[in-house]
Amino acid sequence: MNAATGVTAGRGSGEYTGTGTLLRLALRRDRVLLPVWVLAVGGMVLSIPGPVRDLYDTAAERAEFAASITTNSSLRAMYGPAFSDSVGGLTVMRVGVFAALFAAVMSLLVVIRHTRDEEESGRQELLSAARVGRRAPLTAALLAAAVANTAIALLITAGLSGEGAAGALALGLGVGGTGMFFAATAAIAAQLTGSGRLAKGLTAGALGTAFVLRAAGDSGTADGSSALTWLSPLGWTENLRAFADERWWVPALFAAAVLVQGYVAYRLAARRDLGMSFLPTRPGPAVGTLSTAGALAWRLQRGSLFGWGGAFLAAGIVFGGITTGAADLVGNNEGTQEILRRMGGASGITDAFLGTMATVFGMVAALFVVSSALRPHGEETSGRAEPVLAGAVGRVRWAGGHLVVAFGGAVVLMLLSGAGLALGYGRDPGAVLGAALVQVPAVWVLGGIVVLLTGVSPRAAPLAWGVAVAVLLVGWLGPAVDLPSWVLELSPFGWLPRLPGEGMRWGPVLLQLALAAGLITGGLAGLRRRDIGTG
Repeated sequence: MNAATGVTAGRGSGEYTGTGTLLRLALRRDRVLLPVWVLAVGGMVLSIPGPVRDLYDTAAERAEFAASITTNSSLRAMYGPAFSDSVGGLTVMRVGVFAALFAAVMSLLVVIRHTRDEEESGRQELLSAARVGRRAPLTAALLAAAVANTAIALLITAGLSGEGAAGALALGLGVGGTGMFFAATAAIAAQLTGSGRLAKGLTAGALGTAFVLRAAGDSGTADGSSALTWLSPLGWTENLRAFADERWWVPALFAAAVLVQGYVAYRLAARRDLGMSFLPTRPGPAVGTLSTAGALAWRLQRGSLFGWGGAFLAAGIVFGGITTGAADLVGNNEGTQEILRRMGGASGITDAFLGTMATVFGMVAALFVVSSALRPHGEETSGRAEPVLAGAVGRVRWAGGHLVVAFGGAVVLMLLSGAGLALGYGRDPGAVLGAALVQVPAVWVLGGIVVLLTGVSPRAAPLAWGVAVAVLLVGWLGPAVDLPSWVLELSPFGWLPRLPGEGMRWGPVLLQLALAAGLITGGLAGLRRRDIGTG
């Protein structure tokens, strides 16, 4: 056993030696993270059939709803076409694409965490000093992603089997297959780039492109037959046609794509030295715009902010454009109207829909804030913080540079989402912008939790992702499954005034701003007192 890493060397000297040990290590390190992801993705799917059955309790109502989706290009772009008017078919339409999207995000994070992040931190070099084969780390990372995606597929299959075993299996295969597709994409990105941050950015860019291609294809055709849809693995998931005359040859596309990408990743890994990459980061002196800690933080995070900002603006325009159509689609369905009122306010359906979209953007912006506010933690655990702090840079000033980007970036994202909603909707820009900006205090509270956890201990910092996922699930699924109001108010978003339909209430807003300030202050105070790199 290697005393420094706790990894037992495997026997032999093959390229895959030690794969099993590294897989067990990866699963042990992710023993909390992976179950949270699996339950979140699976739970998101399994929470839909009940509300669908309650909202559209007759076959005629379900058929009418499916037909309205088929004839609305904007809604097809967002959700995909409805191939069946059964409860299972409408579940696939409502959540299939998003479940596949979240499985892909989980997979890319897992693979990069156990490949490029390990090399960047120096831990992989220690592991390789033992009897660990050259291909073992990459193989273990892909197997860890496979374990998680298999668990999601099994959970979906078992949970939806009551709606039809074949359809449940098809949806499980589609969601898990999408996850493995992007796990293999992340494996390639980990070989090309010199940092985990760039690898995640490349893979996320590929995922965003896949979503855009599918949306563009589905907006033009009602049956998923567009060439653009077939260019996207998210399009393959919907074209499996779960609960609607399943196409069992489609999973072969996922298998072939994973094998081809895996082959490329292994070939690239064999042609580079440990810690090196095919797209190395450009070196340069810390002069001019890089002479301060804040400028360095901006340089490190600006690409991420630009990418999120473009996505928020584009998504805002799309959702704003379907606002009127969505109100017409809801019609006189009391159940759907009630869900919108619980999320967006008890005003008219259009205002409630806009309020709901603003809340959704706020919850997604919270994911950006968590990721961005965790950047100091990443710099600390990778060993890059110590050289910076060895100079004339205080800890608060160093962390503050990243936090300005994180918290200021949240404001920018909500402004862009509000501007997009207003542009797409074409009226009431002030009210729509207000609905978006009122979400900022809740986003900052979640960012403050990150700062507090990081200040307490580096080991506690990743727990912020669990908090963010819990808030997302409560805010997104809570109204649909009719959770009690006190449960919804456990989320900071549940305290806020529901603009644009309701009147402005400054009390909850100011309270959350004060809470965020207290959390940030406490976190920075903890950072000043503890040792860097230790709990």
